[in-house]
Amino acid sequence: MIQSLSVVVPNKNCINNCPFCVSKMHCGEYKNQMDENLPFYDLYLNDYLKRLEYARDNGTNTVMLTGNSEPQQNRKFLTIFGLMNRLMKNPFKNIEMQTTGILLDKNYLRFLRNHVGVNTISLSISSFDEYENEFIITGKREEKIELHTLCLLIKEYDFNLRLSINLLNTFNDYTPQYLFTIAKEWMFADQITFRVLYADGETPQAKYVQENKAEDSLITDIDMYVKENGTFLEILPYGAKRYSVHNMSTVIDDDCMNETPKEDIKYLILQPDCKLYTKWNDKASLVF
Repeated sequence: MIQSLSVVVPNKNCINNCPFCVSKMHCGEYKNQMDENLPFYDLYLNDYLKRLEYARDNGTNTVMLTGNSEPQQNRKFLTIFGLMNRLMKNPFKNIEMQTTGILLDKNYLRFLRNHVGVNTISLSISSFDEYENEFIITGKREEKIELHTLCLLIKEYDFNLRLSINLLNTFNDYTPQYLFTIAKEWMFADQITFRVLYADGETPQAKYVQENKAEDSLITDIDMYVKENGTFLEILPYGAKRYSVHNMSTVIDDDCMNETPKEDIKYLILQPDCKLYTKWNDKASLVF
């Protein structure tokens, strides 16, 4: 059974400039066929809907809106996606969005909840210091993503809130207990995913990860804290173990690129070329 479908929201450029961005490490550009100015746009809309239905027919009920940029940069696509999902005979019930939170305000959150049908916001965090987090993401210190306020708004609209914590050296001085305390009491999280950052090849992004990743001892301490203070829930389809820690769902993700060989497919990826793949970094993983 396929765990989820990752929908790559098309954008020419990302508003952010994350120095550890995995999309800058793996292969390739995919032509954007979801462009209403193309002569065969209606054909590609049908192709896109066919791929959505294929993923749904193969057991997944979860869509993750993600991509090489911030999904909320392309509101028009999100509007179309919301309409397409409603047109499906058996629509996706669980829709998630991966984001740093930039550009999100009350009106945009209301649109995501009411029209697109997003249930879960997966908020990518690189530091609990709001100015430092903003600088890592954008390279600027002119303004900050107000994490505490944003989390309050996310909960006001009754989204599930997952913190996706990028394990950088910005967290080295925190104890695991303090990490969980901030997540629960300052950010009101329902779920936490600790992301062990990915490094591939000799790219600037891979070099940044090697130079700025969290110490191995912190990752070990988090793992021990979770096992000692949490209750084991289940093994997820892609092999990661999920725990309940202080009433928050907790996962340590050390395979964010889905590179560990498995008998089952962890997820499908629907690229802007309207085709399905099983790997982020290999076009040979084309399904159809």
